[in-house]
Formats: sequence, C-alpha cells, structure tokens
Amino acid sequence: MKKSLFIKKMLLVLPAILLMFTGCTKSQDNIEKDKGSSVEVVSKVNDKDYKLKEMVVLSRHNVRAPLSTKGSDLYKITPHEWIEWSSGASELSLLGGNLETLTGQYFRKYLVDKGLMVENEIPDKNAVRFYANSMQRTIATAQYFSSGFLPLANVDVEYHMEIGNMDPVFNPQLTFLNDKFEKQAMEEIAAMGGKEGLQGIEKNLESNYKLLADVIDMKDSEKAKEEGYKEFPTDDLKVKFELNAEPSMEGSLKVATSVSDALVLQYYEEADAKKAAFGKDLTIEDWEAISHIKDVYGNVLFTAPSVAKNIANPMLKEIKKELSNENRKFTFLCGHDSNLASVTAALEFIPFELPNAIEKTTPIGSKLVMEKWENNQGEKFITFKMVYLSVNQLRDMQIIDLNNPPMVYDVSLQDMTKNKDGMYSYDDVMKRFDQSINAYDKLKNQ
Repeated sequence: MKKSLFIKKMLLVLPAILLMFTGCTKSQDNIEKDKGSSVEVVSKVNDKDYKLKEMVVLSRHNVRAPLSTKGSDLYKITPHEWIEWSSGASELSLLGGNLETLTGQYFRKYLVDKGLMVENEIPDKNAVRFYANSMQRTIATAQYFSSGFLPLANVDVEYHMEIGNMDPVFNPQLTFLNDKFEKQAMEEIAAMGGKEGLQGIEKNLESNYKLLADVIDMKDSEKAKEEGYKEFPTDDLKVKFELNAEPSMEGSLKVATSVSDALVLQYYEEADAKKAAFGKDLTIEDWEAISHIKDVYGNVLFTAPSVAKNIANPMLKEIKKELSNENRKFTFLCGHDSNLASVTAALEFIPFELPNAIEKTTPIGSKLVMEKWENNQGEKFITFKMVYLSVNQLRDMQIIDLNNPPMVYDVSLQDMTKNKDGMYSYDDVMKRFDQSINAYDKLKNQ
C-alpha cells in the first residue's frame, strides 16, 4: 500500500529562518576557511561538453536523536546528562530538518545552474520521485529536503509501510542464508582484523575505546558501579547472522557504537563543543577517533562483499530502475548509513575516507549522487559523487549555495575506467549493477 505525507511548506521553512537569526554563529575567518575546504574537494568531473539528463540521490537521513531512551544502557554508562533533544528517540531533530532544507536549496541551485531544472519549478508528476524508508527520520528528511529543493511544489513523499516498520527495499536484512555463504561472509569479516582475525577488529580499537571511556567518565557511571563495566573489553566481539534480519553483533563494539553514535550526534546538535564532550576539550582528531568506532561497526556488519550483495540487492534494483527511467529527472531515496555502506560495497567502489568529516564514509545527511550525462553525440555517461556537509557547515548551519557548496567528493568503481572528463560509460555502469544483482542469485544457490 502506498502512503503519502504532506507537510505545510512554511512550517518546515520557518524553523530554519528562525535558527538563522537565533542560532550559533561563526567568525568570518572560519567561514572563509570552510569555503576553502569546500573548493579543495570539489568534483574534478569536467561536464562542459555534456548535458545533465538525470540525478539519482541515495541519502542518509539527517541529524536525529539517539536511538536509546532514558533509562537505557546509554544513560547508565555515563554519570553525565545527555542534552535535551528537540525530538523523540530516533526521530529527526529540528537541526536535522533545517540542515536538510538548506541542502535541498543547494541542490535546487545546482540543478538550475546545470540546466536540468528552472528556478521554482513545479515538475510533472513522473519527473521527480521522493521515496523514503517508513521511519519518521527518513520520511521527514525527504520532506525537509523537498521543501528547499522544490519550494512551490506540494511534494508527495512515498513510503510503503506503516511508520516505524522497515521497508524491505531499505532494510539491510539477510534474505537468504546457507552454510557456504555464512562461512564466506565470516571469513571476509575476520579479514578486517588482519592476522588476529575477528578479535583483531576490537584490538585495533583499543585507543579509541579508552578515549571514549575517558570522555564519558565511564568508571564513575551507574553501569560501572552495578556491573563493574568500567572499560570496553577488546576480546568479546561476536557476529551473528539470522534469516530475514540485519547482521548483528554482541560485545563491546556494539555498546561502544551506541555511545559513539550518541556523542557524535550531541556534538552536531550542541553549539558548545565543550559541553557536547561533557566538559572535555576535544580536538577534531579526537572526534574522528570517537566516530571511527561506529564506522568500524558499520563496516563489520554491512560491507563484507558477500553480505553487501545480499542485503543491498533490493536497493540496487531500485537504483538501476531509476537510472533507466527516461521520464525521470530527479530521484531522492532516503534511508540509512547501512544503505550507503552496503550499496557502495556491493557495487565495489574503491574504499575512500571523506575529508572535512568526522564520519569518514557515510556522514550524517550524506548523499551518494549519481548523475546521468549525455554528450553531443548522444552517448550517455554516469558520475558518482559523495555530497555532504563539512563539520563546520553542519555545526554552524551555514547557508549552502553555489558560493559555499557542500563537500563534493568523487568516488570510483574498482576495475572500471573513466573517460578523460571523469565519467563512466552508462552501459558499463549498468553492467556493474547487473553483475552485483546477479551475484545475489549465485551466492544464494551455491
């Protein structure tokens, strides 16, 4: 059953306007520094002799409140009080909504500049598609983006399940399991830990764990007093596979990820960086080290090649369908970091670390942007870019436009050659999609 969500545009835009006047500010020096950073990572694609025909965006939702509620382990693991969030647990925060509106405005200006849209366009029904997972944070992200992107259009955000239930297209679940697949997947995950295998993954995080425990003063927490849990062990990682469920884990990495996630989100949401770190003076490198914990968690569960091809299969089909739709100009698919991680792994992108971000592969609100181009001879091409806000742009809620663009980072497919202008042949990309989609059946039937 298809459902729709309509939100009055002014109710969405008004908080952004208010925050521009009442929110945190930054010095002109920092603004210029951030702009300089944007230029450093701007796309190197040369599109001068091409016409943009279509854009497909796979987006992670924007800033949300932590997934845990008061009274949970997240609140027992530190003696400090987490900030008061502007939304319920796991829901998009007011900051997240405003940031997504600003991002949508940038995409509008970019597509107008590239000739794919006109200013204040009200597109035909089939020309654009907004499709989100059936969670509040993803539906709301899509709606806020649409408010900045198409301010005069009454955008219908498509979602297919009752709110709070995962849509199979976005759900990173294992839809088949067999002995060969499980053995192969576990070997791929263990390889992430080097010579020490699975346990090496956590041992490599020893310094990150210590930093995190120190920041939250874990030794003085309720959990430490009641359970003796004063530090994160590095020898208790277990990965579990279950049919029709997400890959999961037990052990310190799971617990530390919950804390890392909440702390990073608090850093985004709270204007006072010292308050966000519970009174500690953290460097940007410290924040990267804290965030790295949850990056590893996502890599372990969602990026092993066999696992990625299993869980990303429905999304790969959805993206391919959109890229093949000749009537579509713009598609916005809004899901989670697990979707971005599994899709880029399943398509075999060359591993990357994003600059000017503390989350190095799937920053909050980040987007895998796929653009379809056509040259003067009618030949079609595709480019892949990661688009995301820098830490300063995000924390300071800067106006994002063509003069102060977001981070734009070209990403590349393994064993595939770009032309001299930095573009892939459309046919080659479609073959890569087919290879990954067909790999699902091979793994299932092995």
